[in-house]
Amino acid sequence: MQAIEEVSPTMSSNNSSSSSLSMDLDDSTETRIQRLISEHPVIIFTRSSCCMCHVMKKLLATIGVHPAVIELDDNEIVALPLPNVVAPAAFIGGTCIGGLESLVALHVSGHLIPKLVQVGALWV
Repeated sequence: MQAIEEVSPTMSSNNSSSSSLSMDLDDSTETRIQRLISEHPVIIFTRSSCCMCHVMKKLLATIGVHPAVIELDDNEIVALPLPNVVAPAAFIGGTCIGGLESLVALHVSGHLIPKLVQVGALWV
């Protein structure tokens, strides 16, 4: 599991801003993923060469949100709490929104911004 952007689960616990992200190597991948989902109002799980993740980040940045982005390898992708494993997968407020199409649909329908405000990821 590799964090990109502003989240790094392998950072030392000496840094106060990352202490909650320190990973216990005894934790299962599922446990670490669940912890990351619960710790971040907006988080995207992706694969290393996923252009759709870039589009997701760009859409959210345009709105004013900068999500945590975690890169998973193929073995870790299957640990995502999703009925059909897809990547990238966006979670807002601990709830899986889905992939890029779902995120765009949420935005076009006018429901994305209120949801981001509700979880404290955006102030209007």
